[in-house]
Amino acid sequence: MEVKFVKMHGTGNDFIVIDARKYPGINWGKVAPALCDRHFGIGADQLLLLEDTSLENADYRMRIFNADGSEVEMCGNGIRCFAKYVEKYVEDKKKLYVETLAGIVVPEITGTLVKVDMGEPELEGGKIPVRASGIIREYPLEVAGRKWKITAVSMGNPHAVVKVEDVDELELEKIGPQFEHHPFFPNRVNTEFIQVLGENELKMRVWERGAGETLACGTGASASTVAAILNGWVRGPRVKLHLKGGDLEVEWNRESNHVFLYGPAEEVYHGFFQIEKFLKEEENV
Repeated sequence: MEVKFVKMHGTGNDFIVIDARKYPGINWGKVAPALCDRHFGIGADQLLLLEDTSLENADYRMRIFNADGSEVEMCGNGIRCFAKYVEKYVEDKKKLYVETLAGIVVPEITGTLVKVDMGEPELEGGKIPVRASGIIREYPLEVAGRKWKITAVSMGNPHAVVKVEDVDELELEKIGPQFEHHPFFPNRVNTEFIQVLGENELKMRVWERGAGETLACGTGASASTVAAILNGWVRGPRVKLHLKGGDLEVEWNRESNHVFLYGPAEEVYHGFFQIEKFLKEEENV
């Protein structure tokens, strides 16, 4: 079976996007690692699938598989690329209502950028989840032989935000996996390390569960903004974040308690692959 795909990225966070409605019966979680492999596959941080939704208040359903095959709730850069991808189906509609495992997410195409209503941040420890209750704000956690102060936020998926003096000095390949798999986080965790550059400016590196270090993370930028405003590291409400793949802007509207993400979404190329090849490769792993 020949499968059509589009390769896209949002500030360097890259995706394989497929209209899965045309290819029923495929176990996408099983083939995602082979597709996302950067040497023997197409190469991507995540696989995004367009599916029909059964919800009356949604236009489409988006499913997200990490490069390791695990399915996750939400991706801020991914939802922007998804909105650009489905734009051809809804030319007269710039605001979309997309079903995700994190609930309904609303991206809106505004010129060259995509604005996403990321919803309300969750700060209660048990709901993020972490193995502690209450607001987890600069909570001391020992990881990799060192005490770190984490602020935990869920943007539909769990995040630990850590302020550091210099993000470029971090040995992220060493400490990232130890954060991700720490028993404090029952569902694993995405970890953002942020450096404060100004009253509304941050520099960020991110270790994503199931993907490793990525060039950008939209939910991570959103969680970092919430944590930085909550802890008084920045003034807000709108913050600019510098990531390896480019810049994002995030606004936390305290009146509505909604977080809004602003950033680009780009198509890189499109093509076809034989699904049987990747199914066979996965069976041999």
